[in-house]
Amino acid sequence: MRANSEGAAGTPLRISLVGMPGCGKSTVGRHLARQLGLKFLDSDTEIERRLGMPIRDCFEQRGENAFRDIEQDVIEDLTGQPGVLLATGGGAVLRPSNREALHSRSHVFYLRATPEELHRRLRHDTHRPLLQVEDPLRRLRELYRERDPLYRRTAHFVVEAARPSVPALLGMVLMQLEMAGLVDPGQVPSPIGPAA
Repeated sequence: MRANSEGAAGTPLRISLVGMPGCGKSTVGRHLARQLGLKFLDSDTEIERRLGMPIRDCFEQRGENAFRDIEQDVIEDLTGQPGVLLATGGGAVLRPSNREALHSRSHVFYLRATPEELHRRLRHDTHRPLLQVEDPLRRLRELYRERDPLYRRTAHFVVEAARPSVPALLGMVLMQLEMAGLVDPGQVPSPIGPAA
């Protein structure tokens, strides 16, 4: 069922997803946006559009700080739009201004997964610049230690994303939105299937 882009209170709904690389922000975000009738935005896609190059190339040519400057501008712009679901890059929470923009302008979900689970999913990934190292699992553990407290500080909701399928994750996010009074119960599919 497709819903309109307003929350249960009648104000335009804004949802942001934060979490480690590979936790499912973009995949879950696309499905959730469709379910709620929101416009799906991906901050990394918008950054690449503005740069005219892949993020990996930006890291190599300009360094991480230059990338984070552009990311900050993009998050500032995208969190100001009504009726959107924003999937952020894994490091978006590193800057206090991004955490503030996300937390104050949208309902933020932290899709939490362990470094070990993320390593299992990302072990063949060649596109994420921070994971192109000799020991990606060790790097994921370091990133997790640094970022987990920042994700928690930014988020209004924490959803365990380690093992569930996309439909299960989607259901958990929708249930949290319903319990918080942010979406109409009619927008949330019943966890109990139709009677046989």
